[in-house]
Amino acid sequence: MLVLLGLAACGSTRAPVPGGGGAVAEPVSCVPYARARSGIQLSGDAWTWWDAAAGRYERSQAPQPGSVLVINRTARMRSGHVAVVTRVVSSREILVDHANWASGAAKGRIARDQRVVDISSANDWSVVRVWYPRINNLGASGYPVRGFVHPRMSFASAD
Repeated sequence: MLVLLGLAACGSTRAPVPGGGGAVAEPVSCVPYARARSGIQLSGDAWTWWDAAAGRYERSQAPQPGSVLVINRTARMRSGHVAVVTRVVSSREILVDHANWASGAAKGRIARDQRVVDISSANDWSVVRVWYPRINNLGASGYPVRGFVHPRMSFASAD
């Protein structure tokens, strides 16, 4: 069994580079990276982004370029994880940019255009497998997904 160590640090402890225009310095955790890349102004642990976005940003179960994939917390990944969708490859595969999805020397590093595959039985993006660079393949674990937060403001928050 492949154990992904160090993902619990995915919360919000490191900040983006001030005035960086979306650029962040490594090492970085997933939350400030996703915030800087997507423009979605949410904070807190990654798994909380789904509920925090309610009434502020559009949310759905369908990936779109620029949206943020919100992975729920698990026993091994207590803070959850967020990643920015860069491309929808097919109805069951996307590419994402994200940070801190590795252990060891790669912990806190930014990874670009990494595969994420929907493995849910209903084809609804409720469970995914994520590319793991250390093995140069999709990881063996399935991760529960809350959904996708889109960078558009929700109609509920419009004045």
